[in-house]
Amino acid sequence: MQESNPHISNSLWLRFGKRLFDVIVSAILILLLSPVMLLTVCAIKLTSRGPLLFRQERTGLRGRRFHPAKFRSMRTEHKHDTKEVVLLSHPGITPVGRFIRRFKIDELPQLFCVLFGEMSLIGPRPTIPEQTDNYNDFERRRLLVRPGATGLAQVNSPASRSWEERIKYDVYYVQHVNFWLDAKILLKTVLVIVLGEERFARPFAETPYAKAMTQEKNS
Repeated sequence: MQESNPHISNSLWLRFGKRLFDVIVSAILILLLSPVMLLTVCAIKLTSRGPLLFRQERTGLRGRRFHPAKFRSMRTEHKHDTKEVVLLSHPGITPVGRFIRRFKIDELPQLFCVLFGEMSLIGPRPTIPEQTDNYNDFERRRLLVRPGATGLAQVNSPASRSWEERIKYDVYYVQHVNFWLDAKILLKTVLVIVLGEERFARPFAETPYAKAMTQEKNS
């Protein structure tokens, strides 16, 4: 149970409020953003051959496997490599794909994963089983909460940074998740979408989060 695990927040928000918030907000966002999703469907179908959605097995809460969907942004001839970091400059991205990746539109189908309980609006991003199967004890802590559509790592450390760096943000989040931290991440997510990831990128060691974790470890 969460109460007996020192590696996960014991906040009332995580235990009782967060899931209700996910259901209500994801349902509202699906309704409000349905025109954007419909336009994206049309743009993908009219400009490139292949499936509308890209699905890949990911690891979720406490190691459960699931298959979240994204709008396809890559050319069908691209051979996906699970170890590859796909940046916006990647030649395998379609013109439409580059736009929807830049503004995170490709991830809108994951709102349905939030609504149905496989994901949360905020949490560590779901990663591939090949990676999570090799986690050490510290890294495995990021699986103690539902994976998120956005998260502390995403608004502070873009995909171009190392996984080791991003996991530190994730573990801090798991240990300290509360309403105000989630509200801060949601607000910063909007700024990241509008202004770009690199503007907000910071090494974990230079953040107050690193100082807090060091103090807790030494106390």
